[in-house]
Amino acid sequence: MQQKAQLKIKRVHPNAKLPQYGSSGAACFDLRALIESEQKIPVGCWEPKTFRTGLAVEVPDGYVLLIFSRSGHGFNNDTRLSNAVGVVDSDYRGEILVKLAKDSQNSETLWIIDGMRIAQAMLVKIPKVEFVEVSELSETTRGSGGFGSTGA
Repeated sequence: MQQKAQLKIKRVHPNAKLPQYGSSGAACFDLRALIESEQKIPVGCWEPKTFRTGLAVEVPDGYVLLIFSRSGHGFNNDTRLSNAVGVVDSDYRGEILVKLAKDSQNSETLWIIDGMRIAQAMLVKIPKVEFVEVSELSETTRGSGGFGSTGA
């Protein structure tokens, strides 16, 4: 059985919803919107909106919390995380915020309500890197070939 990492979570608002996995095979857990009213908030085209989660976390040393868009928002509403991927470092203790942006007028508007799943996150173990300056790098078949250089 896989050992579980521990993510300490603090509700910074009493109505905040704790994260949950949507299924037993889910790689990410869901983050939910905290909206202190019955209001529905639209994420309009080229009008990004920032949403509270009401949660702060303590990411363990040697880990990072990565926040991603929900795939349904992208496919159904052309809506994504405005910064593509959120990175929460182990020394950050503030509230997790989620900023959503809509890229196209050709899909239905995404309306956000309190408690709605607005993003997904995963805790990832990361190595610390030692930087070593060298005068030469090893040769590879690809070399310095850039975008599209490995085939169609």
